[in-house]
Amino acid sequence: MSETAAAPDRRRWYALALIAAAQFMVIMDTSIIGVALPEMRTDLGFSPESLSWVFNAYVVAFGGLLLLGGRLSDLLGAKRLFAAGWAVLAAGSLAAGLANGVAVELAGRALQGVGAALIAPSALTLLMMLFGGNPKELTKAFALYGAAAPAGGTAGVFLGGLITEYASWPWVFYINIPVALVALVATPRLMPATPARSGSTDWLGAATVTAGLGAVVFAVVRAADAGWASAQTLLVLAAGVALLAGFVALQARRREPLMRLGIWKAPNLAGANVAQFLMAAAWIPMWFFLNLYLQQVLGLGAFASGAALLPMTAAIMLMMITVAPRLIARFGTKPLVVAGLALVAAGMLWLSFARSDGSFAVDVLPASLVAATGMSLAFIPSLGTALSSARPEEGGLASGIVSTSYQVGSALGLAAMTALATAHGADELGNAAALTDGYSAAFLGAAVIALAGALLALVTLRGPRAGQGAAAEAETATAEPARQNA
Repeated sequence: MSETAAAPDRRRWYALALIAAAQFMVIMDTSIIGVALPEMRTDLGFSPESLSWVFNAYVVAFGGLLLLGGRLSDLLGAKRLFAAGWAVLAAGSLAAGLANGVAVELAGRALQGVGAALIAPSALTLLMMLFGGNPKELTKAFALYGAAAPAGGTAGVFLGGLITEYASWPWVFYINIPVALVALVATPRLMPATPARSGSTDWLGAATVTAGLGAVVFAVVRAADAGWASAQTLLVLAAGVALLAGFVALQARRREPLMRLGIWKAPNLAGANVAQFLMAAAWIPMWFFLNLYLQQVLGLGAFASGAALLPMTAAIMLMMITVAPRLIARFGTKPLVVAGLALVAAGMLWLSFARSDGSFAVDVLPASLVAATGMSLAFIPSLGTALSSARPEEGGLASGIVSTSYQVGSALGLAAMTALATAHGADELGNAAALTDGYSAAFLGAAVIALAGALLALVTLRGPRAGQGAAAEAETATAEPARQNA
């Protein structure tokens, strides 16, 4: 914390701007391809079933390697890993933009995911280093960082539409390159030095968890065609579960595991990560299918469909930066997580009533604003709770775990909702009624997931102790885990 205290205030806030930009970019890369998918499908030869792997190749690599990224952040230093992640992200973006076939495109997207897996946990570790000593400033920093995530998702849709309409789909990847170059120049000047620590890296554990996640997602994505009870689905799913179980067993035996299992004993860590997992499992499919509904059912062009979701961006950023911190100080984290996820569920349920002959103003705008309000309330308190529940020296690990929860939830949620939508007609291109039925089924499934998240948060998250005000809860959450884990 000595470097944090010594750093000039202006420099710390500039550093936060770069950290927020990192979060903005890694989340934007999950959504910017949404509007471009129809053109990519035509140019590169994707099948309807394989198209979601343009998203999943990124998210599986991102989510599967986040624990490794968190561990490397603790061992090599967050500043060094932050810079390395930008370099890898730029290389993957170049490969994805130059791709002339399905295999090269998916490889480029996976490499982008590797870069994001290095950036995300190191960015959160740097944020905690810069602002962790001041709970009030930390809440403001989380608000700006938190707003960057859904804003990146929304801006990705808009920019994807703008680029697809007036340039061509490869530019949805090339846009990362100049941003990465700026980040590489700014990082040495803005970020605090983070010394390396001695220790080993569990490469086998990293390979096992990534392979297990990939197998589970593949099984769920292919289940719509192969059948949920088919030998292919059951065998691949069983292999994925076995690999993930093997990962847990490895962690229990390792002297220096990728993920210390004892970290889950920290109060609220599991509940906050479950909230992030289910929030992403509902939120990301909404973006995916809402883009498709706007283009393939309402007939909006790429630019128009991106612009149609800008009201959500404004609502999310306004509420996360100005409203959510005040509500956290007044009511604490648990009520906001529960209420926020319930509102996300309500917005998804409303979207499930979208009509094949509907309109943006009636079928999309009001429901999307309700969902945006819920996301604004739930994201920051669940993220802050997950991060503050770990030991200070395990900041990278806690960052990796919560980022993994969100990205794995994204991948599995999209895979499951894609299978559900396909089973209800989303593969019947040109048939507006069938497409709407499929997308409505996905929205309804996402609503169930978000509602489950609200109920689980209600049961698993602890509120402030008797006599402790909500305004003091964030400060207590920072210190309590260290005392309990000592």
